[in-house]
Amino acid sequence: MAVNIDETGSGLVENFDLRLMRIFILGLFMLLASLPPSQAADILVLGLFKDMAILRIDGKQVKLRAGETTDDGIRLISANSNEAVIEIKGKRETFPLGSHVSISNTPSQEEATTGDVDEVRIWPSSGMYLTAGSINGQPVHFLVDTGATWVSMGANQARRLGIDFRYRGEPGYANTANGTVKIYVVNLDKVKVGDIELLNVRGAVLEGNRSSEVLLGQSFLNRTRMERDGEMMLLRKKW
Repeated sequence: MAVNIDETGSGLVENFDLRLMRIFILGLFMLLASLPPSQAADILVLGLFKDMAILRIDGKQVKLRAGETTDDGIRLISANSNEAVIEIKGKRETFPLGSHVSISNTPSQEEATTGDVDEVRIWPSSGMYLTAGSINGQPVHFLVDTGATWVSMGANQARRLGIDFRYRGEPGYANTANGTVKIYVVNLDKVKVGDIELLNVRGAVLEGNRSSEVLLGQSFLNRTRMERDGEMMLLRKKW
């Protein structure tokens, strides 16, 4: 068989390169097709008992005992009547009863470019947006409150978290639904919600007995991008 090429042989080189490109594209397509689809873990805490939790994961109800792991790799570390410690993607978080959180594994186009994949998805429970998190490494229950200026808590919560608000805080007053109360403005070293962790967040400690939930106010929310998809609230870290 005769092969038609020019004097330099460039025609043969071009045909060879074209075959290599076709092989590369076919191999890339097969590799992408073999990858598992990206998913988001949609978790709702339906029931809590001693060392056992009833969860709804991606629409399917699951009963887990302490130490058990689902096929999706979601593991129950411990549980009581108030909260459950659950390990997701190697990270442990505390979830109160009724909390509804989705942790996405799929970065958006912007996140793929910037590397910013820190986000948390929160669904309402009885009309309130509750989610698990931590302050200075200690677990807390957050109530998202866009009307609160700071991350706010009662004095008992602050003491449990080891915050010396009377010595280190700036005293002041704030208007609440129950009237004017004395507060101490403090600096929180680290506040974490889902995969979003922020450093040096302004907080407020209110005197008197308060709810066990901590208000997740604008001192945290202003440093995230907040979006709504129906009832779901999505927070993404800005910086």
